[in-house]
Amino acid sequence: MEKIDLTEYGSCTRKLSESQLKALDELGFDKDKPVLDIRPKPSKGEGVYTLKAGSIVGALDLEGLSLYIEPKVTIRRLLYLALYAAGDVELREESFLFERVKNPTLADLLALALGRAAGRAFRQGLWQGYRVREEALHTVRGRIMVAEQIRRRFDMPLPVEVRYDEYTEDVLANRLIKAAARLLRGMRLTASEAREGLRHIDATLENVTPVRYPSHNVPKVDFNRLNEHYREAVAIARLVLLHWFHEASRGETRVPGFLMDMNVVFQQFVTRALREELGVSEREFCSDKKMPRTVHLAVDADGKEKIRLEPDLSWWKGDWCIFVGDVKYKDIESKDRRFGEWDIPNADLYQALAYATALGLPGALLVYAKGRWDRKPPPSYRVKCAGKRLEVVTVDLDGSIEDIRASVAKVAERVRCLRAQTA
Repeated sequence: MEKIDLTEYGSCTRKLSESQLKALDELGFDKDKPVLDIRPKPSKGEGVYTLKAGSIVGALDLEGLSLYIEPKVTIRRLLYLALYAAGDVELREESFLFERVKNPTLADLLALALGRAAGRAFRQGLWQGYRVREEALHTVRGRIMVAEQIRRRFDMPLPVEVRYDEYTEDVLANRLIKAAARLLRGMRLTASEAREGLRHIDATLENVTPVRYPSHNVPKVDFNRLNEHYREAVAIARLVLLHWFHEASRGETRVPGFLMDMNVVFQQFVTRALREELGVSEREFCSDKKMPRTVHLAVDADGKEKIRLEPDLSWWKGDWCIFVGDVKYKDIESKDRRFGEWDIPNADLYQALAYATALGLPGALLVYAKGRWDRKPPPSYRVKCAGKRLEVVTVDLDGSIEDIRASVAKVAERVRCLRAQTA
């Protein structure tokens, strides 16, 4: 199988067949979010194209091609951020240390993490629970379903329609782990330990029903003291299922793979991390889709609200917004290394100003993934005439987990300062 290896926002030039071009061109979460930007390169010959990656990273196989888009952050860091963002579990740095595996791919690391977490969970006892079963039996077990018996077998005494509770290992948590393991086994794995771990899961859960979960509807598991040892394994399994890419959205091609949009992962991570650092609820500190009311920037001549806004971060007291911000997964660089000046995109500043204006706040915050230049702190701006203050902060993802937490704590302090200015 031919390999195409890219880095996040990187590009390469490749010769593609018509079927390969069609399959790659159809890849996308939706029509506005393609996995790759594909453009012909006539100067290099017929059938040669430039492939440019965006914020979507991951691995998938299609039409004789094995496509791998590596994130700028380490794969271990990506998994930490994604699991934390999903809200299922908070893992330690050492959870993703696999010393014997050299240069693991994203698929390898997912399989290794799932195999080890599942192995630890299984050693403490295979999770079993009660499930409601409805069957037609020749002996009475549990409760007879009289209505069903009359409807299906009006004058037949046997079999009997019954409902009963069965104590079994075929429960949701085991089904999720088995489903994720089976998906990962279909990917290109280079680490033998990864393949062995997935085989062990499949053998251990032999009596568990195989289920295919759509990525938009992966159920959550309720944990208690009896099943707490399963939390990490279930979290990794849900991560695989949530980001599994089954087929192209604009065509008929079935494409197995695992893809993440780093913009979404970083936004979800910052939102949850700030919420915990500030000690507020999900209802108070909202993401863009969960605000208590819609926000518009303007009204038309008839007084009808127009230009709907959806800020990434907002803090509410009832229907009153007391803080607003936006999250940007991009580097902000220095224009001039001698002076350490920051190059903040104008469009980002306009967006922050629109949020502050629409919500009647004194200012707004822009949170970037990291900053390369440390000679001067990120800037703040006082907008002329409007009197709004636009502040910029960064979260450095290259350090240790403790460094990231310390960085988030500094961002939370800026949030408190902006919130305090709202009277």
